[in-house]
Amino acid sequence: MSPKTKAKVAFFDFTSCEGCQIELTNLGEKAFMGLLDHIEIVEFREAMSEKAQGRIDISFIEGSFSREADRKRLEDIRSRSNVVIAFGACAATGGVTALKNHMSDYSEAVYGKDAKMPHLDSSFALPVSAAIKVDYSVLGCPMSQAEFVEIVSSLLHGKEPVIPNHPVCVECKKKSTLCRYGQGDHCLGMVARAGCGAPCPADGIPCEACRGFVDHPNQEALVKVLREKGGLSEERAFNKSRIFTANLRSDAVKGAGARKE
Repeated sequence: MSPKTKAKVAFFDFTSCEGCQIELTNLGEKAFMGLLDHIEIVEFREAMSEKAQGRIDISFIEGSFSREADRKRLEDIRSRSNVVIAFGACAATGGVTALKNHMSDYSEAVYGKDAKMPHLDSSFALPVSAAIKVDYSVLGCPMSQAEFVEIVSSLLHGKEPVIPNHPVCVECKKKSTLCRYGQGDHCLGMVARAGCGAPCPADGIPCEACRGFVDHPNQEALVKVLREKGGLSEERAFNKSRIFTANLRSDAVKGAGARKE
């Protein structure tokens, strides 16, 4: 991307609450307006009615891929974009929406008599990468504002964004945050991917791994620690360990909606 011209940036949403896009607007006027000195937002449903036409430098996609009917739209976004970024946990891993992959009656439980309506027809909640090639991910639920700015800044300067791959426990140690287990609580920080600054444990709230797992997490040990040190029942420990990571666990649904090459 040329530093002399503004990068064309677009935001798209699929199966999600759109909270990551709202979080972007919470950057504040000064930071947001500063960002606009370097990028041109050509589509952003939360703040404008215009639609992107032609090529897009960076496309941010929020929400999981849960309907086969959405594949064509995702492929169109990919074909028009130089860079595609999964925007938030749902887009990056399936997020909390992927919990439905392990339920057989979620439609009726949520929608009741309206469960069979055509627009509610969906299958497994999968990351966007199950349908198209994704270049980078802005992780978290909601996404991290600081990481968003860092990734955009890196791309604008021709640098490769760095996505942390160490556990949240490291960030707690750096901040001298008391371990939740030492407080008689539970936490997923030992396998959760860092990069958020560990604000939850610092505020007395257990980490839920909303940024997903580090590579190659020891899931069996996680459940064991949640049971033995966190005081959770075996069922509760197992379910707690997949609240944001249902598609990352070894028991995740495999092969559904795989990306077509």
